[in-house]
Amino acid sequence: MNIAIGSDHAGVALKDLIVSLLADLKVSHEDLGTNGSDPVDYPDYGAKVAEAVSQGRADRGILICGSGVGMSIVANKFPRVRAALCSDPQVAKTSRAHNDANVLVLGERGLDPEGGLAIVRAWLDTPFDGGRHARRVEKIAELERRFCDRT
Repeated sequence: MNIAIGSDHAGVALKDLIVSLLADLKVSHEDLGTNGSDPVDYPDYGAKVAEAVSQGRADRGILICGSGVGMSIVANKFPRVRAALCSDPQVAKTSRAHNDANVLVLGERGLDPEGGLAIVRAWLDTPFDGGRHARRVEKIAELERRFCDRT
């Protein structure tokens, strides 16, 4: 598995912890920035990660900003991206098992560091259930084919 990860300035601290976790777990990853506290625009970093997933350069992505909302909106503009804003490990598991979410979005301001890492671990460890959920994910793909320019 190869993961693209990115954040804006409000998500850098949690991103750095997640990058360390991915390294400890020996999960291949690419840090697409930002890497400091100077204000940046979240759409720039959300687009980098979502584009990597959309184009198949990364299997999955992780995005972090202050609330997670902005990154979610950006990521879900890209074909083949199913970004899920997760606030706890159970939501992360469900996003993978039922929705085959391929981008995890976190809001750093609403999470303590250990809670954020627990969400990432749950999301990484949970496979897609398939079955009846595959039919639903295919319906999402059909909507993309109908309404997106780049499918």
